[in-house]
Amino acid sequence: MNIELKVPDFPESVSDGTILSWNKKPGEAVKRDETIVDIETDKVVFEVPAPEDGVLEAIVEPEGAVVISGQLIGRIREGNGGAETVPQKQMAAVTEGEAKASEPFATPSARRLIEEHGLDVHTIGVSGSGNRILKEDVLRTLQQRAKAEVKPAPVPVAESVRSLPSAQAVDFDARPEKRVPMTRLRARIAERLLDAQQNAAILSTFNEINMQPVMDLRTRYKETFEKTYGVKLGFMSFFVSAVLEGLKRFPELNASIDGTDIVYHGFFDIGIAVSSPRGLVVPILRDADQLAMADVELCIRDYSEKAREGTLSLEEISGGTFTITNGGVFGSLLSTPILNPPQSGILGMHKIQQRPIAENGEVVIRPMMNIALSYDHRLVDGREAVQFLVTVKEVLEDPARMLLGV
Repeated sequence: MNIELKVPDFPESVSDGTILSWNKKPGEAVKRDETIVDIETDKVVFEVPAPEDGVLEAIVEPEGAVVISGQLIGRIREGNGGAETVPQKQMAAVTEGEAKASEPFATPSARRLIEEHGLDVHTIGVSGSGNRILKEDVLRTLQQRAKAEVKPAPVPVAESVRSLPSAQAVDFDARPEKRVPMTRLRARIAERLLDAQQNAAILSTFNEINMQPVMDLRTRYKETFEKTYGVKLGFMSFFVSAVLEGLKRFPELNASIDGTDIVYHGFFDIGIAVSSPRGLVVPILRDADQLAMADVELCIRDYSEKAREGTLSLEEISGGTFTITNGGVFGSLLSTPILNPPQSGILGMHKIQQRPIAENGEVVIRPMMNIALSYDHRLVDGREAVQFLVTVKEVLEDPARMLLGV
């Protein structure tokens, strides 16, 4: 019996996806719950498992195809056999279908140019997803053909040396280039960042923190902390605690704009920016004010592992009322982070660096960190933004405030 393999139902916020990779080829055996195909959306990668044991009989939609919820993408022949269980005639049909799917497909504008100039589609470099020939591909081929046909007129040596600078003598066509389509996650990141810059009045304010008190506290208790909770004591849990204190004092930074309304959130869902092989993702610490520092460190560790493996769920990266990002892990000394809409604030951490500072009338060397707060000036005034950052600084330079709540 044949089983139809369909795209899983996407959440309402996801309209479609792109087939990222097929993990099996037609004729190969599959096991129940084994991931057969990965479908990339603008937020997460959905893994589509085999519903039953059997053989992948046909791939209906190739890699790079754009698909929607419930769409047929392949067929599985139920049974326990391997590739030899597929009839030869049926395998021939599958092979023929694969060959057809691998044929270049020209877009309407590209097809007109191909017919106009009598080109062979197999001689055109393909840059579109799903083996699609774009208009730009045809124009590039025509340009290369024209250059090959036109022979430059002979120029006297003395004149050529005098009139042609050395930079113009470079064969630009011989220099390598690689064109690849954006992943859906990268395209979504680009869209959201551009939207933030166009639709919010982003302003940044800066301060610096003497990290010596936090580092001393961390050094004193890190071994006991790790033995007790099974996770290392990092800096992020301190910053989450300091940010929570700031958000409680200045609720505008935990709010968002909805049309002509201001929505003040009565909860604290803190996004932690995490780098992954696919790009930047921001998993959420739900109700962060109810988490102990050990819970924060455990959540961040789990999110980092999931980000590397590409297994973060849609729920884990959706929402958030405020974001913290740490460019310091890559060596950044100062930056202006961009808002994560519709949030009104984002805190940027940076590299800790030994610097001379004045302390009690003397010059001393201290481990200093620059911090930056970008905020939506439509909702947050400079006074609140600066005082929020001062609160974060005061809490971190005197960690006892976290216990005393002052």
